[in-house]
Amino acid sequence: MLTPPGTVGGVDVRGGGPGTRETDLLRPENLVGHVHAICLTGGSAYGLAAASGVMSFLADRHVGFPVGPEPGEVVPIVPAAVIFDLGRGGRFANHPDDSFGRIAAERARRRGVREGTVGAGVGARAGGLRGGVGMSSVRLADGATVAALAVVNAVGHVINPDTALPWFADDSLGLRRPERAQRSALRAVLLPEGSSSAGVQPLNTTIGIVATDARLDKAECTRFAQTAHDGLARAVRPTHSMFDGDTIFALATGARELPIPVDEQERFGAPRSRPGELSRLIEAGAACFARAVTRAVVLADPGGGVPSYRDLCPSAFTRRPSPTRGRN
Repeated sequence: MLTPPGTVGGVDVRGGGPGTRETDLLRPENLVGHVHAICLTGGSAYGLAAASGVMSFLADRHVGFPVGPEPGEVVPIVPAAVIFDLGRGGRFANHPDDSFGRIAAERARRRGVREGTVGAGVGARAGGLRGGVGMSSVRLADGATVAALAVVNAVGHVINPDTALPWFADDSLGLRRPERAQRSALRAVLLPEGSSSAGVQPLNTTIGIVATDARLDKAECTRFAQTAHDGLARAVRPTHSMFDGDTIFALATGARELPIPVDEQERFGAPRSRPGELSRLIEAGAACFARAVTRAVVLADPGGGVPSYRDLCPSAFTRRPSPTRGRN
């Protein structure tokens, strides 16, 4: 993801087996204030090389943290996180390199990004089902926008084995409880007989981004990322295990100030409260991230040698899923 000029970043890493790059740079007490891109990829630690391709793309355009007097003397700030998908659907030695990152940066666009089995989510799995990429966004009452993108490759389940529906209720997907035979088939995949660990994969990870057009500083972006993990915990059970590398970045473009809760001021005579405004925004981020995680698994494509939710529970779909914008 390429970011607009002046975008502030934060991050929170909670999984026991993360694969990351430049996350320490985003700590509030450290020097660099802005990020120029975020790279989410597969390939475990090998895949972190993709961020170098994004850096070279930006450096060619003189985009980066200035370290010298000349326009081209910059270091692009490209934090990155990876999922573990080595050997899934191909040879173990196949993984992204710097050319993947450069191509992705060249093809980056503002609209029309697909969900499901695409990009970093092609080899993703979630609790025995196919994982993938999901997105969500919401516009708050006072005009600020909050959005989330998740690459879901979790040890835990996004689908409740007892109801065959997602843990996180998402009306945009238009799901109903599947037929009994399909519920049984799904449960057999999620809770295989003789397994006490519910089909645990050897190494996994959910990575993603929450973003807003509001103006936040680095400490507030860090809090934004931290609260997004609450959304992850609502959508995946269990989460943050020793086998996951759960990492969420936060971005704030600064295009607008935080929304002002006018109705609250009128009712209580309260002055403008930045902590209160920030709380509303970051809670919206948690809900968006939970919705994005859910969509990643529910919208995953069939195939790849791993059953998808759509494969096992076609009767759950009452209508075509609506766009990613939700309600908060």
